[in-house]
Amino acid sequence: MANPFVHLELNTPDTAKTKEFYGKLFGWTFQDNDMGGGMVYSMFKTDGGPGGGIYTHPGAPNQWLAYVGVDDIHAATAKARSLGAKVEVEAREIPHTGWFTVLTDPTGATIALWQPMSK
Repeated sequence: MANPFVHLELNTPDTAKTKEFYGKLFGWTFQDNDMGGGMVYSMFKTDGGPGGGIYTHPGAPNQWLAYVGVDDIHAATAKARSLGAKVEVEAREIPHTGWFTVLTDPTGATIALWQPMSK
């Protein structure tokens, strides 16, 4: 697949309960990262696929969000827009990591794009 899923993210109102559930269900372990401003991003890595993170973002839906890898975040965002996607979050940098965009496709499904920072 030219553009695979590269990261999965779960926004949840109760990260402790969520980590307990997925830890017991799948054996996942989590690494908590202080993002500042009271936000903690709990990373997990699976053995056979993309890893992800769990966090709380008040006001955002309680749901999973899948990220697809792209080579050029701006070109991919523009292409998605030209194909009828609504851009919910314009390309935004995560310092020292990469860039992401959040889209709603023409059918109403949400997906994110991810371009890692060059090494």
